[in-house]
Amino acid sequence: MFESEMGAMRHAMELARRAGDAGDVPVGAMVFSDDGGHGLGPLIGYGWNTREADGDPCGHAEINALRAAARQLGNWNLSGCTLVVTLEPCTMCAGAIVNSRLSRVVFGAWDEKAGAAGSVRDVLRDARLNHTVEVVGGICEEENVELLRQWFQHLRGSYLSS
Repeated sequence: MFESEMGAMRHAMELARRAGDAGDVPVGAMVFSDDGGHGLGPLIGYGWNTREADGDPCGHAEINALRAAARQLGNWNLSGCTLVVTLEPCTMCAGAIVNSRLSRVVFGAWDEKAGAAGSVRDVLRDARLNHTVEVVGGICEEENVELLRQWFQHLRGSYLSS
């Protein structure tokens, strides 16, 4: 279905737009199963931010995608799987990623305020934890930054006009 990480990231951006359209910060995420080390395997879970829509502080795209993937596999252990997400995971999501034993995280925009995959913190590669995760950042970075910038600009405009 997806030939590359860039193709997957572009689809994750479409999921992010769903979140933005519903009033949530536009972040989308997808989990791909293990393919034996040759790229992305089949899509097994996806999600987008639903904090506002669901009134759920844990309604981050990554958490929603991890839950969907675990349901699909019938197992919490996502070893060998790859998460593709439009924004660098926060500390909460990084903790869930480590605890799910995910093998790789590929993300778009760096989060200089709350990122936990190398910008503010590096939870995913912390050798003191029971599991470390391979991290690839900056895939389609400019497009993901622009998506977020436009959404926040629109949000600020809405507050100023009300």
